[in-house]
Amino acid sequence: MKSKNLHFILLGTAMSVAFGVQAQRGLPPKDVTKSISVTKYAQVLEFKPEMVNLLKAPSGWQVTLAASGLGKPRMLYTSPAGNVYVTRRDGGDVLLLEDKNKDAKFENLITVVSEFKGVHGITMKDNWMYLCNSNEVRRYPVKPDGTLNIYGKETLIKDLPDGGQHPNRTMDFGPDGMLYISVGSLCNDCKESDKETAVILQVDPKNWSRKLYASGLRNTIGFDWHPQTKELWGIDNGGDAKGSEWPPEEVNQIKQGADYGFPYAYGKREVDKSREDPAGNTKEEVVKNTEPSVLELTAHMAPIGFTFFRGATNIPQDWAGDGLVAWHGSWNAEKPVGFKVQRIHFENGKAVKAEDFLSGFLQGDSRFGRPAGITVTKDGIVYISDDASGNIYAVKKIN
Repeated sequence: MKSKNLHFILLGTAMSVAFGVQAQRGLPPKDVTKSISVTKYAQVLEFKPEMVNLLKAPSGWQVTLAASGLGKPRMLYTSPAGNVYVTRRDGGDVLLLEDKNKDAKFENLITVVSEFKGVHGITMKDNWMYLCNSNEVRRYPVKPDGTLNIYGKETLIKDLPDGGQHPNRTMDFGPDGMLYISVGSLCNDCKESDKETAVILQVDPKNWSRKLYASGLRNTIGFDWHPQTKELWGIDNGGDAKGSEWPPEEVNQIKQGADYGFPYAYGKREVDKSREDPAGNTKEEVVKNTEPSVLELTAHMAPIGFTFFRGATNIPQDWAGDGLVAWHGSWNAEKPVGFKVQRIHFENGKAVKAEDFLSGFLQGDSRFGRPAGITVTKDGIVYISDDASGNIYAVKKIN
């Protein structure tokens, strides 16, 4: 497949006449704006097992192939009992990955759920496995061997917003016992008509009622709670078609009731001047009341999974409060970016910088993999799914 490189000039200009539809959506931007949208896909290299040797991890860490031939594995999860699971949205199933001899290679794969179209998010609590697709949340009793009682299935929610451009829901239980669900925007940068899109929802497991926890988050697939501070953090996908270098991918401390600016601003309240003003207000005024990001990273890297190390053994002591993010990789940048896993370093409970943890999927303008999900086991093995080559990699400390 040859790479494509298409350029589109987008112009926003002031207009003197407001049509009815514009009155509903707000006034056109006052400033003349210009941005270049780039469509460039990295050339695909067919995966071969020896390509694992191209992957680079920090000194003292080893990368091996834990499983292959999995199609499009997405989100990974390690249960309290130590079992590792992976969701496959395209296959509509969930696999239990068994490593009985503890060599970081999965010798047995067991389908524990099938026929759940688009299944993506996964978590556990009180011996139940929770799964979700774009609209529905289900749970299943977990058997002692790690498989599920499919006849004990309960459907808890079935009316989440339709997927649109961002159908990949994720969820997890917080330290407060509440269930949190990330719902991405339906489109690139329009003002959503459904208030439950571009948000994180908080669900009360006593009655499965839900409310908005945070808004203005374009698509925060990866989120987790800091192991020391218990604060919620997430990595948000910036908008497309606004140039190769803007807007940034955001590391956010996600606070209850906060608005993170989408679709009017990105990063530290950087206004998107190409957007129309909201009805009865201006972008600049709206943005004043939004929450800025804590750390901005390279645009268009496309974050998917994010997790903290959370007390795993065999992890460097100064990494204890750090997290890992899977960058799925760009299609909207002049030079391909992402296609790797990075460690987000925290100091005094705040994200301060990112460093490569697993790279090498990108070779020049070609790539052989796209990291998606991440899980860290109690003994410090980091498993990373690759939904392009159908692999799961194991990264572990060897000295």
